[in-house]
Amino acid sequence: MESPVFEDIDPADDCDCPGCAHWRRVLPHSGSGRFAGHPAARRTAFVMAAVTSAAVAAPAVPAVAVPGVQQAAGPDVPAGEGPVTPQGRRAPLHGPGGRAAPPASPPRTVRAPAITRADIIERARSWVTRKVPYGVGSYGSDGYRQDCSGYVSMAWRLPGNEWTGSLGKYAKRITKEELQPGDVLLFHNAADPYGGSHVVLFGGWADAARSRYVAYEQTAPHTRRRTTPYAYWSNSARYVPYRYKGVSDGAGGAGAPLPAGRTPFPGVAYFGPGAENRYVAELGRMLVARGGGRFYSASPGARWTEADRRATRAFQEAQGWSGAAADGLPGPSTWELLVSGEGRDIPNGDSASGSGGPSGAPSSHGVPGYPGRALFRPGAVNDHVTRLGRRLVEKGFGRYYTKGPGPRWSEADRRNVRDFQRAQGWRGGAADGYPGPETWRRLFA
Repeated sequence: MESPVFEDIDPADDCDCPGCAHWRRVLPHSGSGRFAGHPAARRTAFVMAAVTSAAVAAPAVPAVAVPGVQQAAGPDVPAGEGPVTPQGRRAPLHGPGGRAAPPASPPRTVRAPAITRADIIERARSWVTRKVPYGVGSYGSDGYRQDCSGYVSMAWRLPGNEWTGSLGKYAKRITKEELQPGDVLLFHNAADPYGGSHVVLFGGWADAARSRYVAYEQTAPHTRRRTTPYAYWSNSARYVPYRYKGVSDGAGGAGAPLPAGRTPFPGVAYFGPGAENRYVAELGRMLVARGGGRFYSASPGARWTEADRRATRAFQEAQGWSGAAADGLPGPSTWELLVSGEGRDIPNGDSASGSGGPSGAPSSHGVPGYPGRALFRPGAVNDHVTRLGRRLVEKGFGRYYTKGPGPRWSEADRRNVRDFQRAQGWRGGAADGYPGPETWRRLFA
């Protein structure tokens, strides 16, 4: 008697054929043989009792490998680095007890709620901090499922729990070169969709060659953030970059400030000689706030300069780093300390980076170090402004002061500095009233 032929069926969420509709109704309530994936992925079949006697007489058949068991990793995958990430089906948000919310009518159009990249990374980081345990049947208090696709649904703030087969409806396919923090790398394995698929959140490049990146992912035993080879440890060629349709940068042009303490690391490719973008400007502003103002003769801008490298190196050295870890180029760890306000500030005094006269350290001529042009601008309030004003008065250039001088930069400070510069024979832009390194040297000489 010929063995019966069976066809594997994966009941698609958006298919209305009788077969898929039947299995969508039956599978969620099936109590026998339940497992984290879909029965079609198991490549097994149940034979009718009528053929049992024939099966007994049949020759022995080799055992079928049990699906869902992690296969041995390839030679390029470290032991234990393959994903063990079975995922649940597409579902509404669940309550704290794991009960599904009342079913709603399927929407005619897919709505992608607006969110910024910074918010996506912040939401993803919250699970890393809490070390949320992995679980296909577990749900957080916000209703999101604690598997890989539920994690991305949470980070993107989607209205429900999606899976790797439906996340693409909320996103558009992009190239590797277009990847930015908040995008995802998605592997949907049609042969084993619920047990062999995976998705990770892209957090920024970790090297200039773009061969490694920071990945946020939900995997056993809990959420983690780690440097990962592109595109993933296993099945690398099958991961596809996607961008959420509702994402925005949340900032303006190249020089627009980004929200302090919330900006995700954009990747090392955004820094170094030739770079010009808003992340360089943000880096400079953060370095000035952490004591690096003395390295800048002008306000930090969007174009990468030697001042950016020196200030970054000084901050890295302040953390006790050396060698390649203090090369003056910001990596994920440097950026994380700056945006979070953690770590040690750049100390006053000479550093190994060679600042050329840092604040508080006398030069070879006994002149106090120039603190940086950024500290002498409208709105600036610091002790260096007071020190400058007092020295101007001592030198006979304080006629514009009606009181003080004080720590808040004022038009009187600018005019007095301008008069001092003109007394040196300078004109035009060289006598703009804002002290640079040479003005400072002559004033305190």
